[in-house]
Amino acid sequence: MVLEHYISDLLYRYNCVVVPGFGAFLTQKNSAKLNVVTNTFSAPNKSIVFNKQLAINDGLLVSYVSNAEKVSFETALVEIENQVKAWQDVLSQETSLHLKNIGSLSKNNEDKILFQPANETNYLTSSFGLSNFNSIPVTREVLKEEVVQIEEKVPFTISPERRENKGFRPYLKYAAILMLAFSTGVTGYRAFQQQRTNEQVARQDAQEFVNKQIQEATFFDLSPLELPTVTVDASTISNVTSLANDNSETHYIVAGAFRVKGNADRKIEQLKANGFNAGYYGTNAHGLHMVTFDSYTNSTDALNALREIKRTQSKDAWLLSEK
Repeated sequence: MVLEHYISDLLYRYNCVVVPGFGAFLTQKNSAKLNVVTNTFSAPNKSIVFNKQLAINDGLLVSYVSNAEKVSFETALVEIENQVKAWQDVLSQETSLHLKNIGSLSKNNEDKILFQPANETNYLTSSFGLSNFNSIPVTREVLKEEVVQIEEKVPFTISPERRENKGFRPYLKYAAILMLAFSTGVTGYRAFQQQRTNEQVARQDAQEFVNKQIQEATFFDLSPLELPTVTVDASTISNVTSLANDNSETHYIVAGAFRVKGNADRKIEQLKANGFNAGYYGTNAHGLHMVTFDSYTNSTDALNALREIKRTQSKDAWLLSEK
């Protein structure tokens, strides 16, 4: 079992990997750096340090080895302990212990472990694919001292060039400025006029839409008209029937009210085509033309017809009764 391989895998995902009985490898994120001597840019990375004091098993490495090797947790722990013992034997006998992609460990004269991290592997996943690169130093021209001294000793003067007066050329400059200002003003005025035209068209469309909705509006009574259920004897029914006949009240089932008479006529033709005895009632207090499905002299028949029309034709139908 190559234990350093599993340690290297865990260092990509965790900041601390503890090797039970040996120590812990810790990572710390570093920003990108520039070496001004070698002109080398280093990508962001993770630096590795070793701490011998953190040797208590936290289960992370053992669990990972157990899953990777397809063995039990106890078996993986025994294998790690054997590997740690072999590492300790190497450190006590040889000068250094090299762990691939992690670094080198060695003991000094005071029997302390020294760790030198390996810089070949970048464990910062966000910097994957980034590598160090060298930039070409920027060279700047430096005047020699003797050239500067010569220039200081040689006096020189600058004679302004006298330009010939062409007469009309200064006017061309002012004419160009005036043309530019004029074209800018014309463009702005056209944009303003177009905006006003668009606003007027939008207001006209909105007004026509509102007028059309008002003309085709249907006014109706949403209050339900239901009669209570009562129990009466035959004599009471006969008295009520005779009283109803005496009152001679007519009941109209209203289909709608229209501001334009032509809309009311079209509604009547539509209802007649559907089999109703539709008719024109007249105008109401609001000046709207009222259209009816049918008219009845019997209130019971009118209510039954209203219920059927509300169920099958229009929920907005309502009953109008007059003597």
